[in-house]
Amino acid sequence: MNAPLSIAAAAKAIAAKTLSPVELTQDCLARVRALDPALHSFLLVTEDRAMADARAAEARVMKGASLGKLDGIPIGHKDIYKTAGIRTTAHSRLLETNVPEADATSVKLLAEAGTVMMGKLATHEFAFGGPSHDLPWPAVRNPWNTEHFTAGSSSGTGAAVAAGLIMGGTGSDTGGSIRGPAALCGIAGIKPTYGLISRAGILPLAYTLDHAGPMAWTVEDCAIMLQAMAGPDAADPAGANQPIPDYTATLNKGVKGLRIGVIRHFYETDLRASPATIAAIDDAVDVLQGLGAIITDVTLSPLMEYHACGFLIMIAEAYTLHEPWLTTRFYEYGEMFRDRVALGSLISAQDYVQALRRRRELCREMAVAMADLDVVITASAPGEAPLITQVPKWGMFEMPNFTIPFNVTGIPAMSVCTGYGAGGLPLSMQVAGKPFDEAMVFRVGHAYEQATQWRDRRPAMTLQTEGVA
Repeated sequence: MNAPLSIAAAAKAIAAKTLSPVELTQDCLARVRALDPALHSFLLVTEDRAMADARAAEARVMKGASLGKLDGIPIGHKDIYKTAGIRTTAHSRLLETNVPEADATSVKLLAEAGTVMMGKLATHEFAFGGPSHDLPWPAVRNPWNTEHFTAGSSSGTGAAVAAGLIMGGTGSDTGGSIRGPAALCGIAGIKPTYGLISRAGILPLAYTLDHAGPMAWTVEDCAIMLQAMAGPDAADPAGANQPIPDYTATLNKGVKGLRIGVIRHFYETDLRASPATIAAIDDAVDVLQGLGAIITDVTLSPLMEYHACGFLIMIAEAYTLHEPWLTTRFYEYGEMFRDRVALGSLISAQDYVQALRRRRELCREMAVAMADLDVVITASAPGEAPLITQVPKWGMFEMPNFTIPFNVTGIPAMSVCTGYGAGGLPLSMQVAGKPFDEAMVFRVGHAYEQATQWRDRRPAMTLQTEGVA
């Protein structure tokens, strides 16, 4: 097997006709066969579809009719994205034999961009309950150390990208389900502005918090994927009718003169992160300042207020969606999902309305704080990935998370790797921007990646399999 490439590097090689989409896909399929038995990142490998897509891409390239940077690039879809004629389970027993008739809008758009569909990727059940060990498919393992957790719910995408089984993939994010796995698996993942990517055909969790987005090895790769995925869609009533810029056009403009706020109290006081995480973010801020950025501290409401507001809305909306099955097929769900979501039945209309009122206040607070800034930075995760056997069932109830403030406010936020801890597992930070200014988030994240060496390191399981340990 060859060393994994970024989407950007592969696209250049394909355009130059020094890399064959067919050979690239064959290599990714070989990597799946070699590595995924230990990772469980795929629920279904669509090998025939992948090879057909790759041959079609290669024919276009050879004729000089390439569809762009994603033509011939192997990707996977989180198994809440509907795929026409291909099983879509949400990693749940309830949908074990579900075969949709139509593609989700994002699936269709990525196919039209020429991507090679490798298959369907594992998730926490219905993008919420996990890691579960009582479902028809096993929980995903972290490729940096398979005894450790990936975070969720886009767990399969995070693991598969990090291990080089795919070059990019789709995720969803209701309270951190793109950025959490991106953080613990050491990749890049962006939750765009609410409504930027259509959610039509994506199984919902909480309508007012759900976001769709790309996950890939680098910031640039995420920008390339978002280019294909973003845009208005009448089939999504919450879709935003916004012009879509070229997300790669300003990637290399650097950060000189940009104003970057650091929300330190989230990870230094409200929920103190590990010393390694704090040190890595401090180092990242130093790097950005050294590149010419202007750094200032930002103070918001305590992290727990954002978490309480967002979590109450999430659990109420999730229960509303699942009530018909929870009241008739309760024990067909996994324990993690059913026990957590059932608590939504205890939330009153008054509770929900008060959370919505508080949400408006927090949105205004964030907007005011960012008025004179280009982006803000904070932690993505408290530290390195924990052991998968030590993830508490009620952990999300016991402490806030760093990602949900940006679901509550709906602004774009991206997880970027900031190095590795003492256990050899990834560390990370979030870069968040103003509504619909994903280009600025990419610009800052890319500048940081280019100034550091973290993208040169892949999980050891991949390197050992290739004999390059």
